[in-house]
Amino acid sequence: MTRKKFRLAIIALCLLVAPLLSVVWYYRLDTLAWYWFSIAWQKHTHSLRLPAYRVTLDARPIAGITHNLSGLTYNAQTGTLFSVINDPAQIAEITTEGQLLRLIPVTGIDDLEGISHVGDNRFVVIDERSQQICWIQIDAETQSVDATHMPRLGLGVQVNGNLGFEGISWDRNRQRLLVSKEKEPMRIFEIEGLPAWLDGSALNLQIREWLPENELPVFIRDISSLGTHSKTGHVLVLSDESKLLVEYDADKELIGILPLWRGWQRLNRSIPQAEGSTVDPEGNIYIVSEPNLFYRFEHPEGAP
Repeated sequence: MTRKKFRLAIIALCLLVAPLLSVVWYYRLDTLAWYWFSIAWQKHTHSLRLPAYRVTLDARPIAGITHNLSGLTYNAQTGTLFSVINDPAQIAEITTEGQLLRLIPVTGIDDLEGISHVGDNRFVVIDERSQQICWIQIDAETQSVDATHMPRLGLGVQVNGNLGFEGISWDRNRQRLLVSKEKEPMRIFEIEGLPAWLDGSALNLQIREWLPENELPVFIRDISSLGTHSKTGHVLVLSDESKLLVEYDADKELIGILPLWRGWQRLNRSIPQAEGSTVDPEGNIYIVSEPNLFYRFEHPEGAP
């Protein structure tokens, strides 16, 4: 081989390898692989067993919604899902088949993001830019929501424009609220004492950092949603940029990883912009992606 051909071969090899290395670096695949195999060797009796899940509804567009679908929660009393839409602010009630039931206009919130069902007709939503958590009421007859004078809790921690609080989940087992900051830095807080305060008892709120950024694995690049599995109390963290859903147990140990990439879990293509996730009591996982895509994942043997 001549020197010229050798140089050309080296250049061609670099052109082939560079994109692969950039993907490995961006998704931290080396660290992800280490976690994957370390989890596989451990026995977690009560985990959701995320790697076994398969998509049963793949990228179904929700008719009646055109853009900005974000956040997701499951209401066990109605058996339906609730999501939020920003600009204009609306709450969408959706079936577990991804069909729109109704749109509820919302006033009094400037930057509507996450939503979580607390119980009965009570929900919590997030105003991302102001980092306000707001309690609202929605029942079968609700046609609009005015949150202007509803109870609020502000967490002005490292306010950063459109990178504020985005994920929210009510943990029914522990009667606590989990709230996450999207990035720069990523943070997850837990708030206790809310039900008593809302019912008129003495104020005794306890706010702690549940999981700081330096305890999250490096392959988690952002936090776009939080979910809590009622039967196990485990926390599900959704990352849009990493295209992953991960499971933490009650001891904050990472015990499960669900890739949202093309070809994995029988996905036809990677989930483009996953913005909301939730899990029902039977363990079915639901994800919504901007602008209006709906996904459902099921465990072939049933989750715990």
